[in-house]
Amino acid sequence: MKTLLRQNRLAFLGGCVLLLLVAASLAAPWIVHADPSFMQPRMRLKPPGADFLFGTDALGRDVYARVAYGSRMSLAIGALVVLVTICLGTLTGLAAGASRMLDGILMRIMDGVMAIPGILLAVALVSLVGASLASVVVAISVPEIPRVARLVRSVVLSVREEPYVEAAVGLGVPRYKVVWRHILPNCIAPLIVQASYVFAAAILLEAVLGFLGVGFSPEVPTFGNILAEARPVFQRAPWTTVAPGLLLAATVLAVNVFGDGLRDSLDPKFAGRSHD
Repeated sequence: MKTLLRQNRLAFLGGCVLLLLVAASLAAPWIVHADPSFMQPRMRLKPPGADFLFGTDALGRDVYARVAYGSRMSLAIGALVVLVTICLGTLTGLAAGASRMLDGILMRIMDGVMAIPGILLAVALVSLVGASLASVVVAISVPEIPRVARLVRSVVLSVREEPYVEAAVGLGVPRYKVVWRHILPNCIAPLIVQASYVFAAAILLEAVLGFLGVGFSPEVPTFGNILAEARPVFQRAPWTTVAPGLLLAATVLAVNVFGDGLRDSLDPKFAGRSHD
């Protein structure tokens, strides 16, 4: 991590921006005094000014308040998707890599899931069970699990051929202890990097679901919902899309840049590189 902060300034900037966005979203109830759902028909489509920092939308709601609370929801969904994806993907990858019998079965299932475009699979799942926090998290997590599983499996297949692992197996150490003590620690570094990419993909996919109208109900502010509601009035009131669009882009870019920095710091192949 020290190498990341010392050599990769762009990644350090991305981490600072991400930390600032997370802090701002958590502090939304204290720094935003307007209700994101409060409608003021007389104030509809007001441009940015002293009263409304980012202007108002077609229903007279404060865009600044909706963006602040929308970022909170989107970041929470990203964190939950990372948790579900890393846990299930790691278990699947460990089982596939450690057992030749399970390898063929699990990997064929993962290949089948990966064959379906992630956005189509997510839309189908949300449409099938209805829009809720749990359904949206599951719908976004399912397309990402195979990628994590294949990553962990590749690490397991490489590590299990190491002499110290073969020695542990030869001494009669139970397989679950070999996996827990010797194989799983080698998966942590690539999983940390992969988690950053899953986080960014989850935020972006949630925005796409909301924009398509299959995510949360319109009264719940998320990046996708805000952009979808602003689409009909974009030409008359472009500020309704500028703020949420820029914040969404900044969030995804910050996460991706920070993930690249983590990769460069944790992967030995990139350890000698410096980024100015």
